[in-house]
Amino acid sequence: MAFGVTCSGAAQVVKAVRAVYNKTLIVKLSPNVTDIAQIACACEDEGADAVSLINTLLGMAVDIERRKPQLSIRTGGLSGPTVKPVALRMVYDVAHAVKVPVIGLGGISSAADAIEFLMCGATAIQIGTANFVDPTVTIKVIAGLNSWLDAHGCQSVHEIIGALEV
Repeated sequence: MAFGVTCSGAAQVVKAVRAVYNKTLIVKLSPNVTDIAQIACACEDEGADAVSLINTLLGMAVDIERRKPQLSIRTGGLSGPTVKPVALRMVYDVAHAVKVPVIGLGGISSAADAIEFLMCGATAIQIGTANFVDPTVTIKVIAGLNSWLDAHGCQSVHEIIGALEV
């Protein structure tokens, strides 16, 4: 069920969950929408404590010899470095539309990637697919982020959150 692709659908789910759940509610948003910022606002309005984005992009691969989709269910989730530009744009749009924290994810595999997300307005980041390639990637990203902050005279990561100049 694709309940997160419309403002009303997402709002209904968040409202229903919030009615029975009083702990921190982080809503993961789908990128397969027209305006993710509007959906984030609808979730915030219904009680989301934070939003996390993006989930996988809907993709497809074709077997040209068999003239069939390579996946048995035709489509699947596209993740990793390929989705990073889309994720950055969406994090930027959402961070400028809501007051709740924004958790950015999608293609983060280095400190530079993490810094980009933070500068776009993410207050935290998640690393997913890169863990399959290098299980120590999170430790490396943290070390690289700290080194970058030190090299740029930053006392806190908060100094770069939303610091993208456009």
